[in-house]
Amino acid sequence: EVQLQASGGGLVQAGGSLKLSCAASGFSFDDAAIGWFRQAPGKEREGISCIDSSGSRTYYLTSVKSRFTISRASAENTVNLQMTSLKPEDTAVYYCRAQKGEVVSWGQGTLVTVSS
Repeated sequence: EVQLQASGGGLVQAGGSLKLSCAASGFSFDDAAIGWFRQAPGKEREGISCIDSSGSRTYYLTSVKSRFTISRASAENTVNLQMTSLKPEDTAVYYCRAQKGEVVSWGQGTLVTVSS
């Protein structure tokens, strides 16, 4: 059974940093594209970053570009999202998603709260 576990959320002051991790069990991340999404209260879920299966191509939502960095830690079968210069508008539940071929798996969310 494929399971994704997102972790690393918490409460941080504006300007602070957090590192989210998405760990997989039941399959290898090696051949999967991994994405991070977030959903703020009352808003739709939005994709904020993704990394391809090779780790050579990444994407960032404009509002997080230069502040967030996605990376693979293949030895740990984990994909991390380093978030810096956090803003109150980054407050949301963050989810990771893995896509391998046509198979898509979602992790449970981790809450990030940024206080002003």
